[in-house]
Amino acid sequence: MKFSAREDISAPIQQVFDDLCDFETFERLAMRRGAQLQRTDTLTRPGVGMQWHVTYRMRGRKREFDLELVEFEAPNQMVFDAKSSGIDATFSVDLIALSQSRTRMAIALDMTPLNLSARLLIQSLKLAKSNLSKRFKDRVGEYAKGLEDRLQRTA
Repeated sequence: MKFSAREDISAPIQQVFDDLCDFETFERLAMRRGAQLQRTDTLTRPGVGMQWHVTYRMRGRKREFDLELVEFEAPNQMVFDAKSSGIDATFSVDLIALSQSRTRMAIALDMTPLNLSARLLIQSLKLAKSNLSKRFKDRVGEYAKGLEDRLQRTA
């Protein structure tokens, strides 16, 4: 099952990419929302091989997955692989410079079930795909707008 969204941001591609590479901020945001994150690599700079172990509660159950940065092409692309006991997912962020001061951000999430219970979960998500797709696009839009506002304030 795949979700995708595109947003245009009024900022240079390098500034957008640098903000997206601020992984410590994303870690703090996730922890504020109740997730527990643990870095499992020893890298000091953003790059291929960064890894996290994530634990969170959803619908009353404890969920866990491992996240790894598998592709990192500054300033154009980042791809993350997430692996849990039942689902493999790929999360990609692609940036395209539309002009000196405008960047298109394309985000995609692709989930693949690995067992029967995960297939049932994905199937139930497919029944609500239009609603979930709208929510995904709305969240990406909110993030892009906030990013644009932050970058314009600092310029």
